[in-house]
Order: sequence, then structure tokens, then C-alpha cells
Amino acid sequence: MKLFHGNIENGKVEIHPEEQQHILKVLRMRDGDEIFVTDGKGNLAKGNLTFEGKKVLLEVAEIQYNLPSFSTRLHIAIAPTKNIDRIEFFIEKATEMGISEITLIQTDKTERKNLNIEKLRKQSIAASKQSLRFHFPKINDLTKLSDFMKSINTEKTFIAHCDESFPRIHLNEIQKMDEVSFLIGPEGDFSPKEIHDLSSLNIKAVSLGNQRLRTETAGIFVAAWNYFLES
Repeated sequence: MKLFHGNIENGKVEIHPEEQQHILKVLRMRDGDEIFVTDGKGNLAKGNLTFEGKKVLLEVAEIQYNLPSFSTRLHIAIAPTKNIDRIEFFIEKATEMGISEITLIQTDKTERKNLNIEKLRKQSIAASKQSLRFHFPKINDLTKLSDFMKSINTEKTFIAHCDESFPRIHLNEIQKMDEVSFLIGPEGDFSPKEIHDLSSLNIKAVSLGNQRLRTETAGIFVAAWNYFLES
């Protein structure tokens, strides 16, 4: 399946301009080639390519609407790493394993303050297409932890930290839910004050095992845990 990103509305399909350029200049596809187009919202179109000069069109053969996604909506709020390659790797792998939403959070110990969010979103879309996902995850702007805490469902939110002075449950003790959120801290973990503030909201803390995992590894571990529950 050759999957591309585009708009699907009222039975009409428009391939995104960047995808059109990729089809023309990189893939050098031909008139009549069969492709699939998704809008990342659960809709999928099948058809054949037609060309009008430098414009790439789709002669639609079939459209499927509201295709099912993963049964659990997983949201991971994670501090961006100093080395941006590591958080990009997390986003790519978590996307492949069905994450629904990612929020980059700014904590007391977060070193990276600036992010190219649009680049991260494009990488997530690329990973979605590669893994044949028809629901693209939402990638939120960098958000202060204090602001993020104002909008969370405390009963369905967990924090992964390494402070053994606070009680923690094991990840495998969490039952499957329709939606669940995890907070994962930066290099050096959340600060004691942050952990105390989150605990005061009755947010349960989880242990991800005996080893101390890097930030992006912890995020991938949680995504893989959820993916396993889906299988």
C-alpha cells in the first residue's frame, strides 16, 4: 500500500502539496498508478493518479470513513531531551505503536526550552504513513507542567518517576482503560516539589522496573506496554 497524506471531505480528495511534489519529483509515479490517501482522522481513500501539469490529482475509486483506531487513547506528556534526536526517536516509535497524543512539558529540570514543533509533527505523520496508521497522533506545543496539571483527569493519569521515597505501583498493575495519560520527566527526573504537587492531586506514581530508564526509553516503554495490551 502506497499511503499519502491529504484532505478527504464530501467525497473529494486533495493530496497535500508536499506529497504532490514527492510523487512527482522523488517517486516519479505515473498516470494511473494506484495510491491510498488518508487525512489522519480515520478516513481512507483509494484511487488512481492523474496529472494536470504539475498538479497531482486522485481519481477516487473508494472512500472508507471512520476506520477504527486503538481502543485505548494513550497520552504521554514528556519533557524534551537536551539532544533533540532522542525525543524525535521517541515520537517516531510511539507513533508506530499507536499513541494518540503527545505533550512536550517544561519542568524544573528541562534544559531544552525551544522546539520545532512543526518538524516533530511532520515526523509523526511520516511514521504514521510508514506504519499504515489512519489516525495521526496530536502533538501539542511545549507546555509548562503547572499548566498541564490544570487540565488532567487525575483518575486516569500516572507519573513515572524514580523517587523511592514516594509509593509507586508497577506499570502492570494498571488496568486497561479507554484513555490514560502518563507524565515522564526530564534527565534528572522531576523535582521533589513537582512530585509532591502531583501526588497532592492523588495522581498515582508508577515504577517502570528496576533499571533507571532514559527519558525517551521510558516513553517508548509505556507506548510498548499499551501496544501489548491492544494485541
